[in-house]
Amino acid sequence: MTEKKGKILIIDDNEDVLFALNVLLAPYVETVKVSAFPEKIDRYMVSFQPDVILLDMNFRSDAISGQEGFYWLDRILKTDPQAIVVLMTAYADTDKAVKAIKSGATDFISKPWEKDKLLATIFSALKLKDSQREVESLKKQMEVLNTTETAYEIIGESDAMQKVFEMIEKLSGTDANILLLGENGTGKDLIAKAIYHHSPRAGKVFVTIDLGAIPDTLFEGELFGYEKGAFTDAKKDKPGRMEAASGGTLFLDEIANLSLPMQAKMLTAIEKRMTSRLGSNRSIPIDVRLISATNVDIYREVENGNFRQDLLYRINTIELHIPPLRERGHDIMLLADFFIQKSSAKYKKTVKGINSGAKTKLVQYSWPGNVRELQNAIERAVILSSGNYLEASDFILQPAQIKRKNRPETLNLEQIEQEAIEKALKISDGNMNKAADMLGISRYTLYRKMNK
Repeated sequence: MTEKKGKILIIDDNEDVLFALNVLLAPYVETVKVSAFPEKIDRYMVSFQPDVILLDMNFRSDAISGQEGFYWLDRILKTDPQAIVVLMTAYADTDKAVKAIKSGATDFISKPWEKDKLLATIFSALKLKDSQREVESLKKQMEVLNTTETAYEIIGESDAMQKVFEMIEKLSGTDANILLLGENGTGKDLIAKAIYHHSPRAGKVFVTIDLGAIPDTLFEGELFGYEKGAFTDAKKDKPGRMEAASGGTLFLDEIANLSLPMQAKMLTAIEKRMTSRLGSNRSIPIDVRLISATNVDIYREVENGNFRQDLLYRINTIELHIPPLRERGHDIMLLADFFIQKSSAKYKKTVKGINSGAKTKLVQYSWPGNVRELQNAIERAVILSSGNYLEASDFILQPAQIKRKNRPETLNLEQIEQEAIEKALKISDGNMNKAADMLGISRYTLYRKMNK
């Protein structure tokens, strides 16, 4: 027999109804508690903590309007907005049922009930409660990640970065959707965190999804979630990232990687402020603030038919351009000093700074990989250093074009593959979809090879 799960609280002024429901539900659920007094609901919600409340709509012998039921429903939902309440009445009609759902009830049952229908309603309500718990669990995980992350520090004194800081300050009192534009490695994720921490939703959940690192086949499940059995590997219900981000902020990194069908679903979710899981017809209300980011020319993608213009209008209420490192002047050295301290502590080294020759080399370099490349270069130099100051020879910073000129003809597969990827990215102007098509591989495979 299936394990019994769930706690049911039944409130009805008819003792026979309470007895019948107790007998009917006892074999199927963990615990049933009954009461003829709605005044005790508040106490039971604290002491018993029911998963589902079955609530009668009329508590006087001459009452048929259901107003008492709506009163107690409103009181329950004020105590716990997530409460699962199923209303019951012997005087059912369509208008009353519609009003019940609009008032926040999960479902509506007519008396006398049909056993199978009643059980199906209860099981569905318990499943909804499990789903709520999944979402809350995911939110708590995200909150832990957000509070334990040590950095959303943005270092910079250049004019270009001061403009970014000013814009973040202007956005601090709004919930507007933001689109971050900038090259790879410029720190769009840190800017997104800074916007979040200076927003009205600071302290709420912050959910990130890297759309460039997810295979096409998994996009929908990650964004919108799925029900158990929705597809072969769906072993249990899973809330989507949009659902988990409700009440907080959702950061969609590399949003240009969304396929057109997924763009359509995303647009619908944003416009209706509703989402639904794969394998379910139930709509779930959502309240999210969107921050999106991309490293491609999103307007060219719209012109080429690869990105929906109406979706672009929804996500770019405000656009924020993140400057590349080569346009940030002395920020290069500020960042270098910060990364030296960080790497020295990490690897227990005594590196104190950079000599003048190394500084000149760093400032003159174009940094195609931006801040991320600088961080990696500093970390590598600290690991390999043997003195207290990094020297020019500790940094190998030749642009890819120069390296190719001096590279002898080779049959090394890794080098050939690297050159093919570089050429495809150059021809496609950095468009990952086009580059992947040219190479005959999926976008996910291209990202994996690039990371390698």
